[in-house]
Amino acid sequence: MYAEAGQPFVFGVNYWPRRKAMYWWSDFDAQEAAEEFDVLKELGLTLVRIFLLWDDFQPTPDAVSADALASLATVADLAAERGLKLDVTFFTGHMSGPNWSPRWLLDDAQPHFPPRKLVSAGEPVVTGYRNFFTDPVAWAAQLLQIETVVRLLRDHPGVGMWNLGNEPDLFAIAPDRETGRRWVSEMCAAIRALDTAHPITCGLHAASLMSRDALRIDDTFGITDLAVMHSYPMYSHVSRSPLDPLFVPFTCALTSALCGKPTLMEEFGGCTADPGGPSELWAWNAYGVDRSQFMASESALADYLAQVLPALVDVGATGSLTWCFADYHESLWSKPPCDEARHERFFGLVRPDGTLKEHALVIKRFAETNPVIRPARYPVTLDLSPDDFYADPAGHAERLYRQWLIARGEPLTLPALL
Repeated sequence: MYAEAGQPFVFGVNYWPRRKAMYWWSDFDAQEAAEEFDVLKELGLTLVRIFLLWDDFQPTPDAVSADALASLATVADLAAERGLKLDVTFFTGHMSGPNWSPRWLLDDAQPHFPPRKLVSAGEPVVTGYRNFFTDPVAWAAQLLQIETVVRLLRDHPGVGMWNLGNEPDLFAIAPDRETGRRWVSEMCAAIRALDTAHPITCGLHAASLMSRDALRIDDTFGITDLAVMHSYPMYSHVSRSPLDPLFVPFTCALTSALCGKPTLMEEFGGCTADPGGPSELWAWNAYGVDRSQFMASESALADYLAQVLPALVDVGATGSLTWCFADYHESLWSKPPCDEARHERFFGLVRPDGTLKEHALVIKRFAETNPVIRPARYPVTLDLSPDDFYADPAGHAERLYRQWLIARGEPLTLPALL
């Protein structure tokens, strides 16, 4: 599923509700999700990635919340009623800037993970927490969450795939390569012991292509069934501009070159300036650090997606999931992540009032052309082994991108956007 040439190219979205964001599971509203899933169906999307916020699903390490499970089953029902499938992401600890820790994992004797805000039990906290890659209590809790959720939903028609986490290296770093591989292997084995029908992946991001500290692409996707990538040119020194339309397809192609599997672009997109306004650069202090953020005009982001989507098909990608469904309602702007990660307010397909942005219609129109997965016209050809690549991943990724652009006859630089 989601990986074979000739099958439909998958269109989907990463989902948090417009009025709830990360507080969805603790304040669940089925009607809200039903109405928003109707919008996704109308846009021609078929895959919805949802996140099991770890503290909400396991307020204690030895049990999974019955309320959260009931809400999850309702979401699966809502998806199935509309012909949608869920990409179910386990033990979500990193999300949209802050990290969100189970309260039982907190430990002030452990180092803090700066510069990220830490949220637990729905509130910001100042403490450290134990590493889920190495802590035996956290390891057992993850296996319990997998067993409980997979038993609940393995036969449900609303389930499309299982996901081992959202950029897990941003919540904790495995102390060594072997620990990372063992974590992926044991979590996959726990799922496969209960369900061999649904594919498994792990939500890795561009840092896994650019850093030696992250989970390696070849290790992780050599174990999972599917390869995925999360990629944003505005966050990379390798891209030619904040809206470089070939950076996202390149990261898909590089992922496939490293692991030997076609890749789903599981997360990409951009945050937008005020409706009708021009692209601009925001500057503010977040988590005690000065930062700047490119905010695309709505028309510029629409133009960007119109170029990225066909280019993903050309590199043999299996589909695309935009980040994210909604700009968050103003009632959330005083809470994490929107209080300090201000740009996170405006990443949606829909505005805070629920109206569609231009790039949502770009996706709908492209979906209506019924593209299919096909062999890559523009693959990345590795000229070194994965081990040699990971000796200097950032340097090799930049070099390979330049080579790939030249082979395509593309310029190495793009005009400034501001």
